[in-house]
Amino acid sequence: MFEITEKIELAHTVYQYKIKAPLIAKKRKAGQFVVFRLNEMGERVPLTIVDSDNNDGTITIIMQEVGKSTAMLGNMIPGDMILDIVGPLGKPTHIENFGIAVCVGGGIGTAPVYPIAKALKEAGNKVISIIGARNKSLLILEKEMRAVSDEMHITTDDGSYGHHGFVTQVLQNLIDEGVKIGLVVGIGPVPMMRAVGNTTKPYSIPTVVSLNPIMVDGTGMCGACRVTVGGKTQFVCVDGPEFDGHQVDYGELILRNRSYLKEEKLAMEELTYHEGSKCYEKNK
Repeated sequence: MFEITEKIELAHTVYQYKIKAPLIAKKRKAGQFVVFRLNEMGERVPLTIVDSDNNDGTITIIMQEVGKSTAMLGNMIPGDMILDIVGPLGKPTHIENFGIAVCVGGGIGTAPVYPIAKALKEAGNKVISIIGARNKSLLILEKEMRAVSDEMHITTDDGSYGHHGFVTQVLQNLIDEGVKIGLVVGIGPVPMMRAVGNTTKPYSIPTVVSLNPIMVDGTGMCGACRVTVGGKTQFVCVDGPEFDGHQVDYGELILRNRSYLKEEKLAMEELTYHEGSKCYEKNK
């Protein structure tokens, strides 16, 4: 059992948790993730390790309520216990001094971008960060990203904060200005990561994306998280989660991520119904 020790609401349906997991905290590196299961009947859900603290033996995760399991986690508070957390899983981010590294985070994707930006900064890179969201209220980790960045750009789709537009527009501006970029890391919704890859590919700028497909066992045995990269089948849980952003078959990834939309919708409706019934009983 793993105890939640802290919960912070970062945006609507987006929460940051600290969880007691000393062995994971001791071994985790930037880019790695955990798989959690709330109860014996629960699904296994991967989440990036955003940070860790060896002194209190905690890991930090950030999640957004998008399905039944994350909605249930969103209802948990400090003192509650999570049945299973397995990790650290996946290959750590390859960190070296690339010179200038541009870290691009879209929406909840800023959470996995943060530990990578931090590690790149510690390795001596000049870190330029671009983070975006649909609007200002959904922007997360601005303070933390500024702390590990030499240069910071913010975008919002509706223009409520920072640059009015998309993260790729700012990235293109940097390229047009002649910035000698050694590496681009782009993490966010699949269409955003595809757009980042399309932006950098004509200039042969090395680009890394982090994928988060449907995952079950997290050890490479079930094959649920398979993706096609450079024409070859890869398993995100053991071969990734990071891949060459110019080589990923994003169309296939989008289709596979939609495989269980009907079942996910039914599960959420069932959860909402039961939660509503509980509220009704309490208010009787």
